[in-house]
Amino acid sequence: MNLNSKIFGTAYIVLSAIMMNAQSSTSKLPGDPTLPSNKANLEKLVSSDKGNFKYKVEDYFARPKASQFKISPDGKFLSYKEKDKDSKNHVYVKELGTGKITKAIVEKDDLIKAYGWLNKNRLFYTQDKGGNENIHLYAADINGGNLKDLTPFDGITLGSIIPIKDTDFVVVTMNKNNKQIFEPYKVNFVTGDITQLYENKDANSPIDDYIFDKDGNLRGYTILENGLTTKTYYKDLQTGKFNLIKSADWSDTFSIIRFNDNSKNKDEAYVVTNLDGDKAKIVLYDLKKNAIIKEVYSNPVYDVSSINVAGKNRNYELDYVSYNGVKGETVPVSKFYKEIDDKLKSQFGDKEFGIVSSDDNNDKLLVVVGSDKLYGTYYEYDTKTKQTKLLYNLMPQLKEEDMAEMKPIEFKSRDGLTIRGYITLPKAALEGKKVPLIVNPHGGPQGIRDDWGFNPESQLFASRGYATLQVNFRISGGYGKEFQKAGYKQIGRKAMDDVEDGVKYAISQGWVDKDKIAIYGGSHGGYATLMGLIKTPDLYACGVDYVGVSNIFTFFESFPEYWKPYKEMVKQIWYDLDNPEEAKIAKEVSPVFQIDKIKKPLFVVQGANDPRVNINESDQIVKAMRAKGFEVPYMVKYDEGHGFGKEPNRIEFYKSMLGFFAENFNKTK
Repeated sequence: MNLNSKIFGTAYIVLSAIMMNAQSSTSKLPGDPTLPSNKANLEKLVSSDKGNFKYKVEDYFARPKASQFKISPDGKFLSYKEKDKDSKNHVYVKELGTGKITKAIVEKDDLIKAYGWLNKNRLFYTQDKGGNENIHLYAADINGGNLKDLTPFDGITLGSIIPIKDTDFVVVTMNKNNKQIFEPYKVNFVTGDITQLYENKDANSPIDDYIFDKDGNLRGYTILENGLTTKTYYKDLQTGKFNLIKSADWSDTFSIIRFNDNSKNKDEAYVVTNLDGDKAKIVLYDLKKNAIIKEVYSNPVYDVSSINVAGKNRNYELDYVSYNGVKGETVPVSKFYKEIDDKLKSQFGDKEFGIVSSDDNNDKLLVVVGSDKLYGTYYEYDTKTKQTKLLYNLMPQLKEEDMAEMKPIEFKSRDGLTIRGYITLPKAALEGKKVPLIVNPHGGPQGIRDDWGFNPESQLFASRGYATLQVNFRISGGYGKEFQKAGYKQIGRKAMDDVEDGVKYAISQGWVDKDKIAIYGGSHGGYATLMGLIKTPDLYACGVDYVGVSNIFTFFESFPEYWKPYKEMVKQIWYDLDNPEEAKIAKEVSPVFQIDKIKKPLFVVQGANDPRVNINESDQIVKAMRAKGFEVPYMVKYDEGHGFGKEPNRIEFYKSMLGFFAENFNKTK
């Protein structure tokens, strides 16, 4: 079993005063600051969510008091985030032998995103500025001392972070020299000294991935040639020359996960590939001979692309393979992990569980357990005594018996494809009552999918008596390359047909009140909301567009610099605007040009610093709708980016959205 990791994302917290001040200021703000709805209008919207509900928005979206527990490499310390009275999440370190607790990292104006251990004495963390995704890497001692920005350059963002075990070094990639491409650097995380390891010379055919071994040696790289062909180069250990070993279309997969340090063959690596079939699988590969040694694991229905390998103490043996099927699945491989898997399955039954932290000797493991009804609980597992001990329940206020079931569904699209997804049903639906439905298309759209597990949004909606439908429409990831390719150049068209067919399926099952259906999503899901209101204006009662694309033409023009090498790919996924026929289609499926077809109420929500979907996308649709006489509530947060990470903003958003749904469902008969 494999715990759904999206549940346990980084906590994003900020003072509500900062948010309110930013919302009211009109100087030097992104977009058109005259457009957002005022506080009174949004509060009026919130007031429509009336009822004697057992749970409130904060129960689902206030961050846990403590979270993200991690064991130090030597097993002597436990680190974790803890929320203070001002809703800031600081990182603390507890010495297990003495119980002494130290505040190691202080969260100030900007949110601590990822954090972890570099060695037994030092931690890392990442931050950007107000959601702009210009991410920096920082390091600090466990007592809070020697704080350093390890990437102290203006306007850069991180690509990857690779700590080198048993050294004071980390390898990072960043776009320091050219904002469009990334290069690798070796950074001393104690002194901050930095050395560039390799030069990415050709901006037209840049290196887009670097392959390092466990000792930090560059062993290979992939080049994206002309934006459409991926070429993998591997270093000959005898000559030192990088040789081309694989050339593939960008839409195919040949990716080196890591070297097999359990083998005496230094050229042996774990590779995920779908070059000889539809589904991605794990193989052992000899990179020098350029040949598969053996298949490690494959699945006939789902892509498999994740492995977990032990450390030096167990000679880097393969512990397990994992993938997302109907639920998260883990396939034990090593004797060590098989014993753990058997023990945890016997204790936790059909819940998902996953090891999220361990000391170097694997004496103590931190295991997170969750399900569609359980947000998540941390346990300590002692591999010597084979005993588990409860460490922390992340959301004790949410009782499993009150939560709704997330049911897997499967149906045929109108053109015969098998489409899968999930529906979360409130108890009234299980008792035979037809309930309102929130249709929730996922973001991406390519390569992303919805998974089984605890979903705070769906559970919040269920607490109000609403079902939630999540369709993994064509172009979603995880179901093989042909299913994903079936959605290329079908965004806003057949991809939307699949969503509509999912709604029809839900209605046919007797779960849904067909007059009370809303559509809501973020990013591509926000775009799908707009297209749903346009394409099938009588199907939905209302829609919520959250950081969604409204104009494919301006969306392409506003790509951040580090997306530009992938523009040719995007043309194949979305539409080639240089092709007159495809440009015509792109205009037909750009919501801003089709607003005359929108008949139902719309609520628009945007982060002002969003580098992916520029605020202009939301501004455009709001202006256009208001120009034709529609009153569109518009929420903008000027300290957020591509989606809201900060607790007060998230809570305000969900309260407003619930009010919007209630107001419009109550209008329908």
